[in-house]
Amino acid sequence: MIYFDNAATTYPKPPAVIAAMSRALVRYGANPGRAGHAMSLETADAVYAAREKCAEFFGAEPENTVFMPNCTFALNTAIKGVLTENSHVVTSDIEHNAVLRPLYALSGSMGVSYSFAETSDDDEETAANFERLINRRTKAVICTLAGNVTGRILPVARIGEICRKKGICFIVDAAQGAGVLPIKLGGGVNIICAAGHKGLYGPMGTGLLVTDGSFRLKTLVEGGTGSLSKELAQPGFLPDRFESGTINTAGAISLGAGVDFVTARSTASILHHERELCERFFAGMKKQPSVTLYSDAFDERFAPVIPFNIGDLPAETASSMLSDAGFALRGGFHCAYPAHRKIGTSERGAVRFSPSVYNTMPEVNALIRAVARIAARDAHRA
Repeated sequence: MIYFDNAATTYPKPPAVIAAMSRALVRYGANPGRAGHAMSLETADAVYAAREKCAEFFGAEPENTVFMPNCTFALNTAIKGVLTENSHVVTSDIEHNAVLRPLYALSGSMGVSYSFAETSDDDEETAANFERLINRRTKAVICTLAGNVTGRILPVARIGEICRKKGICFIVDAAQGAGVLPIKLGGGVNIICAAGHKGLYGPMGTGLLVTDGSFRLKTLVEGGTGSLSKELAQPGFLPDRFESGTINTAGAISLGAGVDFVTARSTASILHHERELCERFFAGMKKQPSVTLYSDAFDERFAPVIPFNIGDLPAETASSMLSDAGFALRGGFHCAYPAHRKIGTSERGAVRFSPSVYNTMPEVNALIRAVARIAARDAHRA
């Protein structure tokens, strides 16, 4: 199986990440921060070292870097933590359900309202669309770093500057960009939520919430933190405030190894490699008359993600046929229906091509040939 479903989770994982996971399960078997014995202290040190690596990667302080079960949990913590009764949010028209569903839930329980800023090919126009929707009740702006369907990169720096001037909390969903695109706190970016298992090459079951501390968040979950055990009130300091219960110790340590891997390679070189693969795939698909692409070109506007369809085949059927041919790609709606509605795939979804640092040009060429064979069979049936 040649794996091109890296927007869902990267595979394979770097050998150093696998080794770190194995070492953590063997050597760091105690509960960090829950005891004073040697193994617990060693485990706590290893977790803190991983926290420091993640903090540095995103330009945060270690204490403001919180390990989460996944990016969705981090987004729920940030969104529900900052919003208040009857407040207003501006988000984009290509967001993931990890943003949309919490907002929808809060609209019913707390009277939260939200507006969709239209994204366009012009970054200044996109930023202006965000700014136009901000009103006196706007408590937060939330947007993706890069769309998980189209790969469209949003002008986060420009939007952040708008939020900074207006004193509005800016939350960035970096699930689809962290590790490939540069993103750090500052310049108006107050909170970054990231998946540990995608571009950071960590294991599934890991995520991050990093904050600059400008906005105090309410808790989503309360419980044991290993600190202030005599108090019934949840600790007010980070990261304890948001790390109730035993964290995924082995996951956090191996995520630190994933961040080391990305740092050593550099996001710039990873992006360059993956874009070369996308450019080749896009060019190959453009030569297929029965393949539909959803942009005029693949260029610097996009993260390494390309949606496409083959003939009149439903996306899930096409991805199943590609699986039978030995290729892993995701077909469907990718938990981001508004993005599909925007590009005209609301009825059948799309197949998503998303390479990683481990994919090669011969693998892309093999996929192009496989798509061509499926397209020819579909045209013959028609």
